[in-house]
Amino acid sequence: MSTICVHGLGYIGLPTAAMFANYDYDVLGYDTSAEVVDRLEAGEVHFDEPGLRAFVTQALESGNLAVGDEVEPAKYHIICVPTPFDEETRRADLAYVETAGRAIVPHLRTGDTVILESTVPPGTTVEVLQPILEESGLNAGADFAMVHCPETVLPGNIITELQQNARIIGGVNGVSTEAAVRLYDSFVEGEIRTTENATTAEFVKLIQNTFRDTNIALANEIAKLARDYGISSREAIALANQHPRVELHQPGPGVGGHCLPIDPWFLGQNSDTLELIAMAREVNDGMTRYVIDILEGELGSLAGTKIAILGVAYKGNVGDTRKSPGLKLAREIQETTPVDSDPVAVDGGSGTEIALHDPHVSDQTLDLEPLDSALSGADGIVIATDHDEYEELDPHRYREETGEAIVVDSRSILDVSEWNDAGFTVHTI
Repeated sequence: MSTICVHGLGYIGLPTAAMFANYDYDVLGYDTSAEVVDRLEAGEVHFDEPGLRAFVTQALESGNLAVGDEVEPAKYHIICVPTPFDEETRRADLAYVETAGRAIVPHLRTGDTVILESTVPPGTTVEVLQPILEESGLNAGADFAMVHCPETVLPGNIITELQQNARIIGGVNGVSTEAAVRLYDSFVEGEIRTTENATTAEFVKLIQNTFRDTNIALANEIAKLARDYGISSREAIALANQHPRVELHQPGPGVGGHCLPIDPWFLGQNSDTLELIAMAREVNDGMTRYVIDILEGELGSLAGTKIAILGVAYKGNVGDTRKSPGLKLAREIQETTPVDSDPVAVDGGSGTEIALHDPHVSDQTLDLEPLDSALSGADGIVIATDHDEYEELDPHRYREETGEAIVVDSRSILDVSEWNDAGFTVHTI
């Protein structure tokens, strides 16, 4: 089988490298972090993902996967590096993509294929990466194939979705596209769809996530409207979705992860046409403030209170905290009642005490507490993540410890009747 060099061993790169290795390709997983490489060589996976450790171990023990901090020649170079988002400028930082391209240049040979999987603004493949690679003296499309093939997997189910999800492939020309199709067709069980150019492939990935973000913003605004009328937004949405041409998403405390809060801004990075999408971003970013409004409506000023935030992962049953609404909520609460200390998980003194709990997160930089400790003496409880563990909480067990705590169930996973019967006041979004 052909040799593959996967650049970047993060959430996408490592599962991708292991996938190809387990399909008998000779794979080098390259990462600039010596710590990442050392841990993988020791058989440790540096982030949580169901089934990934065994999957990577299988690839390493087969001898098909090696890891290292130096690039080697390969028939295929697959770039899976981060594209950080600059909050101030609302633009993508493409430094990692540029660095990956420059690392490939000395090893690029006629007949090779370079595939960019990283999520990037439209035009990045041909306007940013291609000129760097052509510093090798080779021409994209003529001497080597060049393609954008975005990943579309969901944390918590990455391995399955790498195989089963449809893939979109757009090359700088038809020959490039065909080269990538042959590669992915070796393991992808979903449909492989092609586009006439790389920019369309970049664009499609971004509008997929922008659709979801905008749809959630509509659901969030519906939730606010429903609250004004004293009705259940979830019931109304469920009934509305019975119509064959309606597919509303669910409201919540905002959106997290690397995709939904960021991709809409990437979509408009090189355009002045971003109006409805920008408004949707504002609606979703404003949901943490809406949760605070509910708490203040019941408790008055939050100064001197204790708020327990259950869930700092951005979605249920995973440990990923990127763009977490729970962490955003913690910071915004303490901006409301500021103190001279770290804004996450601290005793606020005359401000607000924030207690964080999450059974799936192991981030040592966060001051996470055991559940009993987080809930003890809480004036307000916010369900910020829909972990199964929270859905199964017994309200009667914690009633004595929390007193008449206000509960904001931003994920609508609690049995409200049961919690009300136990003496809690529950608000859902």
